[in-house]
Amino acid sequence: MKTPLKLRFTALAGAALAAVLALSACGGGASSATSADNPYGLIQAGTVRVASVGDSKPYTFTDAQGNFTGFDVQLFTDVAHRAGIKNVVFTGQDFSSILPAVANGQFDVGAAAIGITDKRKQTVDFSNGYLAGYLTVITTKNSGIKDVNGLAGKRLGVVQGSLQEAYAVKNFPTANLVRFPDNNTAIAALNAGTVDAHFLDYEAAKTYEQQFGLVSAADIPSFDAPAGFAVAKDKPALLAALNKGLAAAMADGTWKTLYQKWFPGSPMPKQYLPKADQTATAAPTK
Repeated sequence: MKTPLKLRFTALAGAALAAVLALSACGGGASSATSADNPYGLIQAGTVRVASVGDSKPYTFTDAQGNFTGFDVQLFTDVAHRAGIKNVVFTGQDFSSILPAVANGQFDVGAAAIGITDKRKQTVDFSNGYLAGYLTVITTKNSGIKDVNGLAGKRLGVVQGSLQEAYAVKNFPTANLVRFPDNNTAIAALNAGTVDAHFLDYEAAKTYEQQFGLVSAADIPSFDAPAGFAVAKDKPALLAALNKGLAAAMADGTWKTLYQKWFPGSPMPKQYLPKADQTATAAPTK
């Protein structure tokens, strides 16, 4: 027996609506609403998905087994556990894609030594700062670049979307900026001679200097944009929990222990130390 046209249309429309709803429920890009079993509005209850980078040693990088580790990774994991979140999953991204991915709900948090700036706060919210340090111009021994004045007319590598890129645009107007997705690609270009220098974080620069025989042309203090964990603007409960965990990690010395592990010999910003240890620190020496 034939089904009446009107009934067939209704059935097809209902099936289509069901399919759309099913796809919406399975989509990983949408933020989850808060509930009793998901108080932080995580994409998946009980799991925090973290966007990071895999080549920014000692902050966040993958080890020989492909596991994420580093200062930011271990600190964030500790903070997440304090918030009652036991499962922490890190995924590598290009640095410039981290904040958009957090903002649109693909990830719960971004953690990759991300400097807090007014421009970035237009896209996401940030936890309280947990790291401040130095920026370095790294180059080859025979480049002739001895300080920032030597960058005039030179090709200077920067990671796209990074604090270093913003700093270079503002402070090195005569340099020719060449943008890269990550530090490894930029260092390969420096070693190949397609750029004259690379502008990156002080701690990462130390590793590349040792690995490739490169030298520092300038170490520049940058305490005006401390690193923070990036969180979507619709997750205030998660942000509050991270701030509470950060404060506890600093107060009980966990932050200090991790900093000494990952940045041996480097100055420690006193505002992140337990109150008993808050003494003046010196500039870095190499």
